[in-house]
Amino acid sequence: MSNWQETIGIIAGLLSLLGFIPYVVAIQQKKTQPNKATWCIWAIVGIILCTSYYLSGAINTIWVPLALAIGHVVIAILAFIYGKGSWNSFDKTCILGAAISLVLWWHYKSPLIALSINIAIDFLGALPTIRKSYREPETEDLLSWIIFLLAHTLNLIAIKQWSLSILAYPVYLFLTVATIVILLLRPKIGLLRSYYRYRRKRKSS
Repeated sequence: MSNWQETIGIIAGLLSLLGFIPYVVAIQQKKTQPNKATWCIWAIVGIILCTSYYLSGAINTIWVPLALAIGHVVIAILAFIYGKGSWNSFDKTCILGAAISLVLWWHYKSPLIALSINIAIDFLGALPTIRKSYREPETEDLLSWIIFLLAHTLNLIAIKQWSLSILAYPVYLFLTVATIVILLLRPKIGLLRSYYRYRRKRKSS
């Protein structure tokens, strides 16, 4: 390896792929119900993001986007079999936005334009899963999201060239996944608080 950051980037990519394994198992066991709209948008936009991010100059940190693009396609296929949710005007608008980004990319010959537009679209696509994680945390697989968070944390460490085009996507991924993990942990944190309050009451009585 040419440098330690490249090694960390590859490890982060492998971790991202690993995170999809318990998620796929949870889907097949019907413990997790992926949102169809979210994962289809992530699959389409993920491929565009991976390509535009690489052409923007990313090398060490390209492995996580590549792993995500592969994983998103797999989950999107499973979402149509086991998932929940249906396509609405909001979802179709996201897909239209992805198509527009490709036209602008071709017209201006700037992968940064496609990257910026698709990060915004990707976030819109994440909103249904963020909302579901808040309202129905039991329908998401916590282990997978923790692995994803670890991968995105490592990916931040793998950044060698500190520029907007290189930083934007890894930082966005880290913040989005961190939000989902926090929402999924909320009920467990609440249970722990209730347990410790109960223990304190018993000791004081």
